[in-house]
Amino acid sequence: MEMVYEENASGRLALLQENIAGRADVCSSGGVVRGFPQRMSEGFRNFGIGLVVCHSGGFDFELSGCRHSAGAGETVFIPEGVFFNVVRQSPDLRVSIIIYRTEPIRDVVGTMVQSVHLYARMTPDLPCVWRTGCEDDIAGYVYMIGAGQPSDDDFFALNERKLLLLSLTYRLCTVFSRRFLAGGSANARRTEIFLKLIRLIDRHYMAERGVAFYADKLCLSAKYLSELSKSVCGYTVQELVFKAITRKAMGMLDSTNKTVAEISDEFHFPNPSSFGTFFRKQTGLSPQKYRERL
Repeated sequence: MEMVYEENASGRLALLQENIAGRADVCSSGGVVRGFPQRMSEGFRNFGIGLVVCHSGGFDFELSGCRHSAGAGETVFIPEGVFFNVVRQSPDLRVSIIIYRTEPIRDVVGTMVQSVHLYARMTPDLPCVWRTGCEDDIAGYVYMIGAGQPSDDDFFALNERKLLLLSLTYRLCTVFSRRFLAGGSANARRTEIFLKLIRLIDRHYMAERGVAFYADKLCLSAKYLSELSKSVCGYTVQELVFKAITRKAMGMLDSTNKTVAEISDEFHFPNPSSFGTFFRKQTGLSPQKYRERL
């Protein structure tokens, strides 16, 4: 399989360089490549979820000025917003690389994206290099996602890529939670409650918008749960629910022929007018204006 991964490696490396320089939504090596693009050696501020799987050889890199090393069988996690640059790479280096933004896949990722960003900020508790046990799987996703960008009018290819990115995101949540929650610290327990909240919101946000509902499910007070959510991710419970509703509504307006009244009913708003007021407050546009923008 690795031989398949390495086909046209130089062309994919050049495309990766171009995509990183242009800050594309998805920057993937599309398989195994022999070393890093120049942009990653020069250094850049990461703008998405960044992953490097090392298959052979080794390399040294800096994250915000702190030096680290990675070798065969290890995965490097590059948090969003940090400055990354490679300072040494061995002649036999083989890596799989991907950097992707979650915003373009918000309609399929939903509130789980909060989990990824949460883990990405845990650099004091979560090492940037370790053996996850999922290196082959992560590299497989990089290969399937590919290096090129599908055409905007290629509906099936675009949605296939979205689903692959969704699967990779869920895999990362599994990897991160297994590592982080194993510590048993107070911070880990708070994070576990937050992740349970995220799962509850994903399951019930279409019908339940009140904080009391989610607090009751978790056997906590509404005040404590909102304070915990705000401290962990920067949003209250209600803000997370509103974001989930808004994402879903935008997706329905974009990809279905349902009327505003029908969408309003699905979210259990008392009438289309109240749904319109809510949507305008969240996005700055009425549902109809949002749909007409296309």
